[in-house]
Amino acid sequence: MSCSNLTMWVSSKPSLSDTSSLSFRSFVTPFQLPSQSPTPCNPSRSSSSSTTVHCGLRELRDRIDSVKNTQKITEAMKLVAAAKVRRAQEAVVNGRPFSESLVEVLYNINEQLQTEDVDVPLTSIRPVKKVALVVVTGDRGLCGGFNNAILKKAEARIAELKQLGLDYTVISVGKKGNLYFIRRPYIPVDRFLDGSSLPTAKEAQAIADDVFSLFVSEEVDKVELLYTKFVSLVKSDPVIHTLLPLSPKGEICDVNGVCVDAAEDEFFRLTTKEGKLTVERDVIRTQTADFSPILQFEQDPVQILDALLPLYLNSQVLRALQESLASELAARMSAMSNATDNAQELKKTLSIVYNRQRQAKITGEILEIVAGANALV
Repeated sequence: MSCSNLTMWVSSKPSLSDTSSLSFRSFVTPFQLPSQSPTPCNPSRSSSSSTTVHCGLRELRDRIDSVKNTQKITEAMKLVAAAKVRRAQEAVVNGRPFSESLVEVLYNINEQLQTEDVDVPLTSIRPVKKVALVVVTGDRGLCGGFNNAILKKAEARIAELKQLGLDYTVISVGKKGNLYFIRRPYIPVDRFLDGSSLPTAKEAQAIADDVFSLFVSEEVDKVELLYTKFVSLVKSDPVIHTLLPLSPKGEICDVNGVCVDAAEDEFFRLTTKEGKLTVERDVIRTQTADFSPILQFEQDPVQILDALLPLYLNSQVLRALQESLASELAARMSAMSNATDNAQELKKTLSIVYNRQRQAKITGEILEIVAGANALV
């Protein structure tokens, strides 16, 4: 039976008190001669509270099986993303003691150099004429509006720089960002870099070396880092941080001059409760050793500062890559969870339609047999 041979109106909220759906006409009228070409088995939403379905039983069975398979795929992708986001979170938290220890060392060195006139390239502040934007995106889709949000943030920042009359260039990190900027040749891009499933210090070093050479050679006067900050499993914020110039203490600040070196992390633990996947959260305070105020450095503090500032820059780039990956995986887990719920709802709706059409077909055949028997009598 083709899809056009059967037309059923299914109310979104069926009521048992509606006796018109049980009348003889409701079972007979759906069976009509085909008057048009077959249409695909797709329920369409109208402005009313009803759903129109033009489909046969065989097509409905195939559609239900297809939805079941899709639900299994999205459920598996949700669990994979949940396992990966845990590992990405651990990488972010485990890297914090190193960054905070570097801040402590840089602070102590800065205290000793307050009375000296020291020229450190990474801390030199000069009039801004050109800005480099490091845009970190994901390598894959199926993660909701994750990539779209950070790209919109980059477009808004580019518009602000144009209004201020400043030149700019983009360093794109991630395949989605690369495709976005390749399709827009009017946006100047200095370099395209691909991400990976697990950020490493080598990848962060490549990005840091590129921005370091641009800043030291005075090709750009400021470097800003655009990435998605991981807030929770259901929330992530696109942020803009000033990567260069660094403050003398080695702190990374946002565009408003506020230090963004947070001291606490929310750690999420995925558990099962009553047979369902749940999330428990803990706030972890990273402990760092305090440096003695009488600590003496064997080497010249200027040499130590020149060595530690690039190292701290690399650590901040790596942390941004890790947070972006954690945000992407959390967004993918949320998107696949919503897709699984939608597949479950669609499967339920199609099953109701299938059962009603099957019942209508059986009832129609019985009526034809009774009518034939009566005619013989």
